[in-house]
Amino acid sequence: MLEVLDAESVRRWVVVTRAALAARRAEIDALNVYPVPDGDTGTNMYLTLDQALDTARTEQERLGIFGTVPLPVETAALSRSALMSARGNSGVILSQMIRGVSEVVTAGNLEVIDADAVVRAVQQGAIRARESVVRPQEGTILSVADATALAMARVRAEDGTLGDLTRAGVEAARTALTRTPEQLQVLADAGVVDAGGAGYLLFVEALDQVVHELGTPSRFAVDEFTLNPSLERRADWSRERAEGAPPPSHEGPAYEVMYLLHDVSDDGVSRLRLRLDEIGDSVVVSTAEDLCHVHVHTADIGSALAAGLEHAAPQRVAVTLLETLVQRPRSGVTIVACAAGPGIAAALQESGAITLASGPGHRASAGEILAAVRAAGSEEVILLPNDRDTRMAADAAAHAAEQEGQVVHVITSGTAVQGLAALAVFDPGASTQHNVLAMTHTAAATRHGAVTVAVKAGLTSGGLCEVGDVLGVVSGDITIVGSDAEQVTLEVLDGIISTDTELVTLVVGEGAPDGLVESITEQVESRRAGIEVEVLDGGQPHYLLLLGAE
Repeated sequence: MLEVLDAESVRRWVVVTRAALAARRAEIDALNVYPVPDGDTGTNMYLTLDQALDTARTEQERLGIFGTVPLPVETAALSRSALMSARGNSGVILSQMIRGVSEVVTAGNLEVIDADAVVRAVQQGAIRARESVVRPQEGTILSVADATALAMARVRAEDGTLGDLTRAGVEAARTALTRTPEQLQVLADAGVVDAGGAGYLLFVEALDQVVHELGTPSRFAVDEFTLNPSLERRADWSRERAEGAPPPSHEGPAYEVMYLLHDVSDDGVSRLRLRLDEIGDSVVVSTAEDLCHVHVHTADIGSALAAGLEHAAPQRVAVTLLETLVQRPRSGVTIVACAAGPGIAAALQESGAITLASGPGHRASAGEILAAVRAAGSEEVILLPNDRDTRMAADAAAHAAEQEGQVVHVITSGTAVQGLAALAVFDPGASTQHNVLAMTHTAAATRHGAVTVAVKAGLTSGGLCEVGDVLGVVSGDITIVGSDAEQVTLEVLDGIISTDTELVTLVVGEGAPDGLVESITEQVESRRAGIEVEVLDGGQPHYLLLLGAE
């Protein structure tokens, strides 16, 4: 049994984790609550580590570094490559846990990681993971990571060895994963544990295997959990969305509020960021040494300043009415947009965007997004992720690009139709700030839906579904289960069209039945006067139709 971890054993930890995720990624994907074909938590975590290892090795070879390297160099390389390789939200969170290990090693310039350092590393990883999520939710990977760190610290306080710590960590992660349905109702209703937490359990179990010098097992602790939802006794099931309330809306004029704070702790920065997110949007709280820069758009100026006063006296306060932020000279700006299908990419390119392939089944990593941002070659970039599960990777890429001197504005476009709508209001003659505000507003105001086919039996807001059922998605939630694609599409449209809707967009996927679009177009135009229907051959996989209402 190992007493300490060196550079070689740390890399082995990552390799064993990758192997465990490769063996169980399909089972972890199956834990995703929704029965749609883009529930890929396990796959995203696996691909993040797989590409991170390749990237780190390639970079070291490029620098002429071969063989064993110092531990700080090894962990820093793995941390950076994991962030740049991160796919989906789960991959970004996993990269932050690796970052925590790297920060402990580099801060102490450690040659090896002993039991005390392992405790600090796991704690720091849990902290960084929670910081990466604007609205942390209990019953997720974050809860499992926190419980694991607490248990390992408790065992170390009792003079436990490194082997004792890792065994306690596995048990704590397993127990915390068992409790996730008690903390998050959507998991309890579906009869599953959290997919991200299951991936984290493999991460901790891989560490235990390395410390105890065991081979890769044929069975993992995560195997004890039921991987298919229990559907009995759930025919009358209903719930509210578990992902939190929609972004706040403001009555009256909105303002841009900016100020500086000095000597705010890391914990204080996290709490400030969350508080500002409650009262406004476009929140950016960045730090450099002892200085903290605050930026928020809100209708409540007093609350924005009071949030800062809880930590220090705001200095150099600037408050600007947002309507005045227009028509300033525009510096060079390029739009980079993710596209889930070739037709979507063509439409985005016709509107002047640089595109990269990304969507359910193969989401772009943070590194791939960063490469596209770099290739744009402009001082400023407007970035459209066009997928909810690519947003965190886009944020990570934006942060890395800004460290290299580019200014990147990430638009909160969670779907392709929101991205297309946002791009339609881009004005080359206006300032970047004006365009960012207009595009953000338009994306948020675009109601969206989708039609897909169930790939497994499951429990949805629209009731029980079986493999092959047609599913209607309204604003990210499966509210309709049926057998006829046309009828489901009409019900989705009923859910997104309002009295002031002027334009309906239909993005046609590669599996859409013949005649579906023509029939839907005819019915919308005949039933609802004044609504224009725009059809785009998107060519996206998995989703028969993507729908937008503006």
